[in-house]
Amino acid sequence: MITLNDARKIIAAAEAKAQEIGQPMNIAVADAGGNLIAHVRMDGAWLGSIDISIKKAFTSRAFDISTKDLAANSQSGQQFFGIHASNDGKVMIFAGGIPLKKDGQVVGAIGVSGGSGEQDHSVAEAGAAAF
Repeated sequence: MITLNDARKIIAAAEAKAQEIGQPMNIAVADAGGNLIAHVRMDGAWLGSIDISIKKAFTSRAFDISTKDLAANSQSGQQFFGIHASNDGKVMIFAGGIPLKKDGQVVGAIGVSGGSGEQDHSVAEAGAAAF
């Protein structure tokens, strides 16, 4: 289980990384059911990325895979092609979502949006590492 306190620590670590790279981000943490626990929109982060960060966290938990890896497998001709159309459009297929594990079990996820895919993924990794 991820508590609100856990989510705050995850977000704080992700925020620190976003500040380090100079890119304001939207950062979301979801529970084991893919439901939002906490979200932060850093000053100056894109409004459009609020929804994307939340959906990246959902996607990562729903499929227990990083959205970066899901993206690679969802291109034309790949095994998950078309997956983005599932779940009423809640599936995001670009980098920035990472499952959160405890004792080898996925218990939630972090979703980050507001920069390049590489930036989003690195900020999500920093948040995940704090868990």
